[in-house]
Amino acid sequence: MEILSAMNVIDLILAIILDLLIGDPYWFKHPVIYIGKLISRLDKMGRKLCKTESGLKAFGGVIVIVVAFSSYLVPFIILKVSNNFFWLYHILNIILIWTTIATKCLHKEGIKVYDSLAKNDINDARVRLSYIVGRDTKDLSEYEIVRADVETIAENTSDGVIAPILYAILGGAPLAMMYKGINTMDSMLGYMNKKYKYIGYFPAKTDDVFNFVPARITGFLICLAAPIVHGNIAISLKVMIRDRKNHKSPNCAYPEAAVAGAMKVQLGGTNLYFGEKMYKPTIGNKIKELRKEHIIDTIKLMYGSMLLLVIIYIIVKYFWR
Repeated sequence: MEILSAMNVIDLILAIILDLLIGDPYWFKHPVIYIGKLISRLDKMGRKLCKTESGLKAFGGVIVIVVAFSSYLVPFIILKVSNNFFWLYHILNIILIWTTIATKCLHKEGIKVYDSLAKNDINDARVRLSYIVGRDTKDLSEYEIVRADVETIAENTSDGVIAPILYAILGGAPLAMMYKGINTMDSMLGYMNKKYKYIGYFPAKTDDVFNFVPARITGFLICLAAPIVHGNIAISLKVMIRDRKNHKSPNCAYPEAAVAGAMKVQLGGTNLYFGEKMYKPTIGNKIKELRKEHIIDTIKLMYGSMLLLVIIYIIVKYFWR
């Protein structure tokens, strides 16, 4: 049992290293592609079958069940079938966990926006940003582009890095993959606009539940990592606790406020989603002007929080007796 436990820890660490080395190669058929196709088909089916708002809302619950069950079951069966083949099992386990972590991808896509701004190509920055955010980007100023990129990296430090690692720690690859399915479902359907208000209700609420603990842990880890960007841990914690509710989501403000506190900047404000204006309260203190260099600092905080999580996990598991 001790050997099995140690191997699972090694699998997790190797999966993280694999993500850091190669990220999500464009040639790789990522499981999220298939999860996304399933969600898209269910969305179309729901709109075809349900003609009332209550019917669409109920079908959103069906989508949650189907996506959560299937995204858990597939990796569970893969690992169960390969369980008697030691090396095959662990190779598959590493690959499955790797596909749930998005550190390198988040870094790569976030820094593309910075690179475009560094070349004074604001139009390209808007296009690059549009690939990773839900808000409309075609008319954003440089400040708004930087803010959107920083907010997205901060939020996805929880969704794409800390949360999947936490779920892999708790329930291995199947639970991490189920989380990935739920998070993908929210990113596709969880918008509070006319199109998704009803069918996306339960997907959004389910994602809120699954991110409740990870978002708070992520915020705390980012605060601990604040010295990496010359921030103060105590001040970061103070800002996070003060502004933790300044968001329509019950979770997103934690990592965003932690990042804002660590970098001494202000985030939040009006955004445009599918042509609809949505106001978000401000987060953080405007001690420093938000600049493109803060994109790099946010990425540093992402890596710092991930490293801290791994260190804390190993200490608790093997040295906390």
